[in-house]
Amino acid sequence: MENPLLGGLTPQQFLRDYWQKKPLLIRQAVPGFAGLLNPRQLIELACNEDAQARLVTQQRGKFGLRGEPFEAGDFAGLPKKGQWSVLVQGVNHFLPQAAELLKRFDFIPHARLDDLMVSYAPKGGGVGPHFDIYDVFLLQGHGHRRWQISTQKDQTLIKGAPLRILKDFRVEQEWVLEPGDMLYLPPQCAHNGIAEDDCMTYSIGFRTPRYQELAEQFLVYLQDRIEIPGTYADPDLKLQKHPSEIGKPMLRQIAKQIRKVKWDDEDVANFLGCYLSEPKPHIYFDAPAKPLTQARFTSAVQKHGLALDLKTLMQCHGRSVFINGEAGPLPKADYRLLRELADTRELAPARAIPPAAAALLYEWYLAGYLAPANGRRG
Repeated sequence: MENPLLGGLTPQQFLRDYWQKKPLLIRQAVPGFAGLLNPRQLIELACNEDAQARLVTQQRGKFGLRGEPFEAGDFAGLPKKGQWSVLVQGVNHFLPQAAELLKRFDFIPHARLDDLMVSYAPKGGGVGPHFDIYDVFLLQGHGHRRWQISTQKDQTLIKGAPLRILKDFRVEQEWVLEPGDMLYLPPQCAHNGIAEDDCMTYSIGFRTPRYQELAEQFLVYLQDRIEIPGTYADPDLKLQKHPSEIGKPMLRQIAKQIRKVKWDDEDVANFLGCYLSEPKPHIYFDAPAKPLTQARFTSAVQKHGLALDLKTLMQCHGRSVFINGEAGPLPKADYRLLRELADTRELAPARAIPPAAAALLYEWYLAGYLAPANGRRG
């Protein structure tokens, strides 16, 4: 089925022809979209101690970068026109409307989604020509932004700059995006966004973890799940000519034991479920101050439905469900119910909930991962 978000393409066509291959400009991808925040509200969010925010400035060709914490006064002296921009990550952790916006991109697996970043810049502002290692959809909210792009191979960066700013950016195409327009860019596509007036851009980013990082974290995951009994022993030890050398008998014995460390695709899947659902280090959850009893909680869920906390990450594989870095295998009926919750981030009211699933949902409620949809956290 055609998707207005993709300019009339079906998700299958988009994935086949554009995803990780080439840019796509979509006029009026979200008709009538004027944004979810105004500049003042975004700056207020940047001053929230739980938000990740950056302020990028340019002056005479030199770039400056400052991170949080911010106070309102940090933005008071900035010019109404000029080369600066404020960027706030994870806006979907604060605004339900932002989480709803991300649902429009459900044709991409949740395991790939990073977050929604919102940026504001006055006329002439931006962060300079750069490239990203991830996929991104740039949805224009308030105002207008000129996007210049290049598929150039030269990725030489300006030395000493606090950002990955390209030294020699050669524009191949450019467009001015109006509210509701969207530009998709695959990884490594160089781009430069310049505010034509006061403007805000909503960046939906999809992470591409490095294999090295995945391998390192998989070994960390394995260390808590392997057990090799026994202790090194050498009752037949022979005198060595050079005591500093690691002897072949020692090497062979230890290598034999280390080769007992085995894993299969299911181990990798369980690792990915835990790793990709692990919240970022700055994120924490608030347990209900006065929690409902399990009976009252289940009754509230059946009456009002259920919703995940905006910060909660939830994924599935086989019959295992992964939520905020935790894993649990489930019976088939329970798995289907919780997979629906993972897919849509909510459960409709008047649903019969199997006892095992009800107990697990209650456990997650006590951890602050979800709550009845009427907002009763206790």
